Amino acid sequence: MDLARLVALVQSAGVVGAGGAGFPTHEKINHRCETVIINGAECEPLLQVDQQLLQHQAELLVDTLETLVAATGASRGIFAVKAKYRAALEKLERVLTGKNRLELFLLEDFYPAGDEHVLVYEVLQRAVPVGGIPLQVGVVVLNVETLLNVAMACRDKPVTHKHVTVTGAVAKPVTVRVPVGTPVKTMLELAGGAAVSNYRVLEGGPMMGKLLLNLDHAVSKTTKGLIVLPASHRLLRLKHADTRLVLKRAMAACCQCTACTDLCPRHLLGHSLEPHRILRSLSHNYTNDPTVVAAARLCTECGVCDMYACPMDLSPRLLNAAVKQELAKHRFRMPPGTEPLPHPERSRRKIPVKRLVIRLGLSSYQQAAPFANNQVAVERVVLELKQHVGAACIPLVQPGDRVDVGQVVAEVPEGKLGSTIHASIAGKVTQVTPKIVIER
Repeated sequence: MDLARLVALVQSAGVVGAGGAGFPTHEKINHRCETVIINGAECEPLLQVDQQLLQHQAELLVDTLETLVAATGASRGIFAVKAKYRAALEKLERVLTGKNRLELFLLEDFYPAGDEHVLVYEVLQRAVPVGGIPLQVGVVVLNVETLLNVAMACRDKPVTHKHVTVTGAVAKPVTVRVPVGTPVKTMLELAGGAAVSNYRVLEGGPMMGKLLLNLDHAVSKTTKGLIVLPASHRLLRLKHADTRLVLKRAMAACCQCTACTDLCPRHLLGHSLEPHRILRSLSHNYTNDPTVVAAARLCTECGVCDMYACPMDLSPRLLNAAVKQELAKHRFRMPPGTEPLPHPERSRRKIPVKRLVIRLGLSSYQQAAPFANNQVAVERVVLELKQHVGAACIPLVQPGDRVDVGQVVAEVPEGKLGSTIHASIAGKVTQVTPKIVIER
């Protein structure tokens, strides 16, 4: 398959990054490159989608990577997988036999091994330019479920379903395949319900996931996990802190120990991000170099600084996020970055996931969430018009319309970056606002 045909199929299917911000995949793969890396790190604790897909869909994923390598003109394709995912690796090793342009790379069990810049450096020892993307060093990175969706797109099947791990304080942790738009309440029922009476839910992993304030929220194309935790859990307090209070606490308690900077994954790659200096600048209005605060733009909000590093329980992450929002309002763009020089102590400062789980207070929730093969039928789905990086989609349906599974219900505005949205169940459109509601 040539690249133009592949890109067209992926675009038509509405494929986006299934484990991150949701960057439209047709834009990502529409380039010639040297290497395609499939990100199987799944570095967030508790989540288990990608490792299970590697085990259960190995043949299809390997075939699709071969197609992608050929279409992009790459010299090789690499499955980057943590060495601890033994069941997935055993299956992959068998399927990869005789595939000359495909290989395995075994990752250490550290956080955040799945960060694109970190992953490219681990696998290829190439440093992505500061503020840049892997393509600048000849690499395209896709996560495992995104590759699966590319496989489906090649078979004219659009993105209508999502694989999600439901875990934490639930009766039966599980990984399920559900229609996009399935309500969170329904997802919890699939895991046997919450095991505690007073609980909250995180969407995503414990480090970068967002606290859901409304259980009417629905699964999107980027939902990777739902984690139920007791309402009193420390992790939830860190997720829901007020920025003004965070700043006041930093003014009173930050001792400039530099632990946040010493363990910052992007700083260790050689980026100019120094959270302790940003904290000092914001809390005391002190800086002799404005680029110090502007470097907050490089923060990936991985959570290492506040959830692992800081001995004073402060949150450079939240303050960096606030700075980023302010810079975005003023349309600030980072100048072109140079190739960073990784820190000489980087290898010694990697954060072991086992230690991270203990620090987060999640040891009791570190359990299997087996894949459920049964079909999940839902009576109602809620489809957000913006499930991706770029512009919100424009609805193509009205209340009262009947739709079938896979039918296009919203499209990207002409000339804008985005991704088409398809009906995930057959039924009747009952509401069209910033969301499309479909009921059977």
